[in-house]
Amino acid sequence: MNSIISWLRRIGHFGARKWLWIVISALGIYISLPWLAPTLAKAGLYGPADFIYTIYSPFCHQFAFRSPFLYGEQLFYPRSAAGTNYKPFEVFAIESPRFLDQYRYWQSAYYGGAATLTPTLDDLQVFSVAQQFAARHFIGDERVGYKTSLCARDLAIYTMMFVGGLVYWRYRWRIRPLPLLVYLFVGLGPIALDGFSQLLSYPPFEFWRVRETEPVYRLVTGGLFGLMSAWLAFPHIERSMDDIATGLGAIDRNALE
Repeated sequence: MNSIISWLRRIGHFGARKWLWIVISALGIYISLPWLAPTLAKAGLYGPADFIYTIYSPFCHQFAFRSPFLYGEQLFYPRSAAGTNYKPFEVFAIESPRFLDQYRYWQSAYYGGAATLTPTLDDLQVFSVAQQFAARHFIGDERVGYKTSLCARDLAIYTMMFVGGLVYWRYRWRIRPLPLLVYLFVGLGPIALDGFSQLLSYPPFEFWRVRETEPVYRLVTGGLFGLMSAWLAFPHIERSMDDIATGLGAIDRNALE
C-alpha cells in the first residue's frame, strides 16, 4: 500500500512540475486532429476520418456552414444569411448528393411521412431541423472539400490557447494574471455578443432578423477568447502547481528522514 501511495505522489509531483508541457502537448494534439480528418477523408480513408469526427462531435456542433474546409473550392461556406463574398453554402449543398442524402434522412426521421424529401434552394435558406442535422453530419465531397472536425470558432479558441501556452512557457517569469475586468471586456465580451446575437435570431427565440456570423468574426472572437483565457488561467495554475509540488516534495523528504 505504501508503495502505491509513493508512486501516486511521484506521479503527482511530476504532473505539478510539468503541467504546462502536458497542457501544451494536449492542446497541440487537440488542434491537430481536426485538420487530419479532412486529409484522411480526401485520401479515401473514411473509417479513420469518421472516428475523428465522432470523438470531436460531443464538443462541437460541427455545422458545415461554420467550419473550415480543405481540398475544395473555398475555405469557408457560410450560409447566405451571412452576406459574405463567399459563394453560399446552400448553393453547394443543393447540388451535393451526399448532403441531400443526409437531408432526406433527417427530414424523414424528424417529420416522417410529412417530409418534403427533395429540398429547394429556398428550403435550405430557412431554418429547419433537417438542415441543421444534415449540415452537422455532412463531412464534404470532392467539390467542396472536407470539413475540419471542429468549427472555425473552436479551432481559433484552442489554437490561441496553444499559442498562449507557448508564449507563457517562454516568458512565464514576466507574465502576471490578466485582470478579470479586461478578460470580461476583451475575452468574453466579443464572443458572447457575437454568439448570442446569432443564437437569439434563430428559432425558438427569433428576437430579430436572422443573423449568421461571418467567418472572420468567428475567428477573431474565438481567438481573443482563447488567448485571454490562457493569459488569465495559466499564471494562477502555475501558482497552484508550485504549491502542490512543494507540498509533495516536503512529504517525500519527511518520509526519508
